[in-house]
Amino acid sequence: MAHEIDPGQVLIARHPIFDSQQRVIAYELNYHRDTSLNDMLAADPDASSSSEMILSTYTSISDQGEVKRVPAFLPVPVSMVADGSMPALPTKQVVLQLSVPTKVGAEFAKALKQLAADGYRIALEVRGFDERLLPLYKMAKIIKLDVSLMSVDELHEQAKAFAQCKTTLLAADIQSVEQLELCISAGFKLFEGSFLSRPKVVKGRRVSANQVALMQLIQELQKPNAKPEALEHMIIRDPVLTYKLLRIVNSAAYSLVRKVESVAEAVVLLGIDQVRKWATLIAMTNHQDKPEELARALLIRGRMCELIAEGQKRTNAGSYFMAGMMSGLHVMLDVDQQTMLQEVPLGDDIKSAISSYEGPIGETLEQTIAYESGDWEKLPPDFNITLFEGAYRKSLNWAKESMQAMYE
Repeated sequence: MAHEIDPGQVLIARHPIFDSQQRVIAYELNYHRDTSLNDMLAADPDASSSSEMILSTYTSISDQGEVKRVPAFLPVPVSMVADGSMPALPTKQVVLQLSVPTKVGAEFAKALKQLAADGYRIALEVRGFDERLLPLYKMAKIIKLDVSLMSVDELHEQAKAFAQCKTTLLAADIQSVEQLELCISAGFKLFEGSFLSRPKVVKGRRVSANQVALMQLIQELQKPNAKPEALEHMIIRDPVLTYKLLRIVNSAAYSLVRKVESVAEAVVLLGIDQVRKWATLIAMTNHQDKPEELARALLIRGRMCELIAEGQKRTNAGSYFMAGMMSGLHVMLDVDQQTMLQEVPLGDDIKSAISSYEGPIGETLEQTIAYESGDWEKLPPDFNITLFEGAYRKSLNWAKESMQAMYE
């Protein structure tokens, strides 16, 4: 059943686009099929510029502690290009993504030429190389190609064919790290897909003692009667965790009158909820060999689950946060999910939510993942659009600010 979207209720999700180092260089913004580009950029009463507000919210990230803006890939209907109804957009902040129609007429080619003349960067989504469309390819800055079903030979053949266009090749719908490596070797420069959500499992690898100790701390933080002294005893076992936690408390984010000198004092000042989130954040960002985007995505997911639980008046919203955060921990650890759940101390309700979406926590986790993936049709017909959309936006900002504070 399709969802009826009221004016002002717009569903948007962002999907990262990477370079060969798995650094985020842009986000593709996907919006609900019942929403037009004009609706997505409709005036917002709390923003002086609606398009600027949208772009700022969805393309601002903390990268190694530095807040920066990356471009937004905006899918644009061919009809909007052909009839000239596309709204004016900041050319330096957007890349217009268009699917090449089955039958390309002179009108489409003319509109494409005009967009390029107006200073827009164009990404053409194609099915494969077609010699007849060479003039169109040369107008584009980026060629986007679905590689999910391509063989190794096909990847190399397509890359070689498009090389004459002197455009940047984007490999879309990459399903695994192994497939990513094949695309890099074939000559693709940009990459998009679900490969980040799948671990490159190392056979026989187990969760390290330090990682388990950190998870034990996080579990202890779930207890409502946890004492600052007991938490301090667990935290100081890990010098890196101790250092990072004290640095965060003493950062500009908290503007304290005096410096905090003990972990117990930090726990008292911050409160259990804040320490829990920071400890989890440190756990997520403690894997230098993993793309920062993976930690960022799990932060957003955890915070979104928590905000939805709070909005629905669910008890123990912190467990929802943990389920969202830990749902991708196995990717960080390069183990399969079952191994992670066996070795990492988590409550049974959180484990069942992660493994099979059971219970209220599992239901919220499943719906959150559907939202962030842009699979809005998987959400129930009566889901609270305003709650989900607001929770997603707030989670984007929260993750950015949290990761920035990690480096202050």
